[in-house]
Amino acid sequence: MKSSRKTIFYADLSFEVFEEVYEPAEDTFLIADKLDQAIVEGDAVLDIGTGCGILAVIASKKASKVVATDVNPHAVECAKRNAKANNAASKVEVRLGDLFGPVLKTEKFDVILFNAPYLPSTLNEQKSWISRAWAGGRSGRQTIDNFIANAPNYLKEKGRIFLVQSTLSNVHRTLMRFSGIGLDVKAVAEKKVAFETIVVIQATNLSKRGI
Repeated sequence: MKSSRKTIFYADLSFEVFEEVYEPAEDTFLIADKLDQAIVEGDAVLDIGTGCGILAVIASKKASKVVATDVNPHAVECAKRNAKANNAASKVEVRLGDLFGPVLKTEKFDVILFNAPYLPSTLNEQKSWISRAWAGGRSGRQTIDNFIANAPNYLKEKGRIFLVQSTLSNVHRTLMRFSGIGLDVKAVAEKKVAFETIVVIQATNLSKRGI
């Protein structure tokens, strides 16, 4: 693992960020600010693409357990270190793998979080560990569409999904796709940044029979 790292802060928490791990930015903090309202005491939480583990650690304040996944082995090590440093290791389990790959098919969650790779990109821009955190393929939707197709399988009744993406990767299509699979969907936060707007989308499973 690379030894180069920096420290970032959120409220009374601090996080080391390794050189090959995505540094929390406006999109991270936009969803982080929603977590106190999004998570109910005792919730089981899944944090996809955990990066340095910031959302997983914040979620653990209320959650009964947090499963955090990342395809980047540097991020997995970083998130484990930050969970321990912030006294959250007993609640946060970090697993290596892409999207839902490390999650058991029998596992269900009250809340699923995902700050997705949402920027349009070329194949060359998807090769480094850092770029894989933001590069979403030609339309910016490569990972988003895969996530939407699989996320409901891991969602409890009345479970909530919180997905972060940009207007550069077609927010309307995301709303329509969630709605099309029977979830109640709405945008719950947004922030204008340069030539795009970052949006947090909430999709809720209101079906009594589940998905």
